[in-house]
Amino acid sequence: MADGDDFNTQVINEFRANGGKVGGPFEGAPMVLLHHYGAKSGTERVNPLMYQQVGSSIAIFASAGGGPRDPQWYRNLVAHPDVTLELGTSTVKARARVAEGSERDSIWEAQKKQYPQFAEYEKNTAPRVIPVVVLDPEA
Repeated sequence: MADGDDFNTQVINEFRANGGKVGGPFEGAPMVLLHHYGAKSGTERVNPLMYQQVGSSIAIFASAGGGPRDPQWYRNLVAHPDVTLELGTSTVKARARVAEGSERDSIWEAQKKQYPQFAEYEKNTAPRVIPVVVLDPEA
């Protein structure tokens, strides 16, 4: 198991043990567990991610911690947009869509203002534009 997988497993376990709250670098940040399916394998995956509430939807950010490429979960969502979210102690079905234009820009600017590390990610990823994904709950 890769170090990133070990870290994610620890965050997932802490999230579930504490009703959606985690400490460490995510102390006080809104967190979601994103259940998605591999683009090629179809295997279910779970990733802990920070999110931003956008009306009745939430936005997540394919920053890859400032890495040069989009994270695999992003490619998975493009291929398979139907997802399940763990928010606190609730489970919600949602559909992912990539935000574009002014919608993307306003969500992204708000995220950078609230969590300045995202502005650092943006500097490190240039010229890659960090995708913003909106997760719309199923009605």
